[in-house]
Amino acid sequence: MNEPLTPEQTELYRARQRGRNRVLGAILCALAVLFFAITIVKIAGQSAGTH
Repeated sequence: MNEPLTPEQTELYRARQRGRNRVLGAILCALAVLFFAITIVKIAGQSAGTH
């Protein structure tokens, strides 16, 4: 059924995994920065409107 992976296959699998993890990490960081920026803009807009 499922044969064990060869060392070459294992390395290829882990390299792909690392690549996906980096992309997902970058997306997560980008979303965090986007949410932070939106929050700052909203707060700045509210405080500018009250003066």
